[in-house]
Amino acid sequence: MLELIEQFNVLGAFWLNIRLAAVSFVLALILGTVVAILRLAPVSVLNWFGATYVTLLRNTPLTLIIVFANLGLWLQLGIEFVPREGNPNFILENNFWLAVLGLTVYHAAFICEAIRSGVNTIPVGQSEAARSIGLGFGQSLREVILPQAFRGGITPIGNVLIALIKNTTVAVAIGNREIAYQMRNMMEFRPDAGILIFLIVAIGFVILTLPVGLGTSWLSAKLAVKR
Repeated sequence: MLELIEQFNVLGAFWLNIRLAAVSFVLALILGTVVAILRLAPVSVLNWFGATYVTLLRNTPLTLIIVFANLGLWLQLGIEFVPREGNPNFILENNFWLAVLGLTVYHAAFICEAIRSGVNTIPVGQSEAARSIGLGFGQSLREVILPQAFRGGITPIGNVLIALIKNTTVAVAIGNREIAYQMRNMMEFRPDAGILIFLIVAIGFVILTLPVGLGTSWLSAKLAVKR
């Protein structure tokens, strides 16, 4: 097992998965919060835009989104996230950020719904009380609704993070050398160790996702609103 891990740089491949997940999650959390606000806004056009975004992104395959980021945004439109001149790793670095873009816009739709599920745990009287003391929509969101929504939505947001960690393997579709890429190489050059290769990858993802599940469960219980 150690020979395979060292020969094919398994730890380096998993580190790329971790980087993809970490950056994408932070950006998806920001974008998902914005989309959730649009869906909660008292303006029909904003509601429609938020609902359309969620519907389209949730029902589009992630592989298609990431491949479009590469073939459409980069090859067709020439959008680049890192400087090309004098950069020998331009393609790898640019593909990393293209994959981050695809992962972000896809999982933001699920984070939006996770936040909305947290909003549904808030009694209606809280919003009415906020309006009665003169708070506007923005102030109500900032001071009353969103803080409680995040507390109520910790578990579903954690589930999105777990799914995101596993979905980073889709980045192999545009040449990112993460664990799915290395797993393909290992199966090609060491077919005799097929079962061991599957175990290494499976155990690696358990190590990455299990603490997230346990952590979100603990945090959800600790921050639960006592009513």
